[in-house]
Amino acid sequence: MEDKDRNEIFSKRVRAGKRTYFFDIKATRSNDYYLTITESKRKFKDDGFSYEKHKIFLYKEDFHKFVDALNEAVGHVKDELLPDVDFTQFEKEEEYSLNNDSNHDSELSWD
Repeated sequence: MEDKDRNEIFSKRVRAGKRTYFFDIKATRSNDYYLTITESKRKFKDDGFSYEKHKIFLYKEDFHKFVDALNEAVGHVKDELLPDVDFTQFEKEEEYSLNNDSNHDSELSWD
């Protein structure tokens, strides 16, 4: 039986309320790399709970375009849609999280 995790290079989990996001870098059989972004949301049922998952596959040739578009979209929300929101509180929470998590880069960059 093939080990499904053998091609995993890096994994980062981000908990966000009822959702958890997973950022996993994996290798293909030909030693190429891709990123999967998974949103997992816990759903309660009568007999317990289950997880609803959504996954995006991002291939290395699209990394720069994806990061540029994500940064632009987040910047638009911060500058145009929520200009009166003080994001420093979120940055302090993130900084605390980064200082307590040695597996995470604070910059979105593929250079």
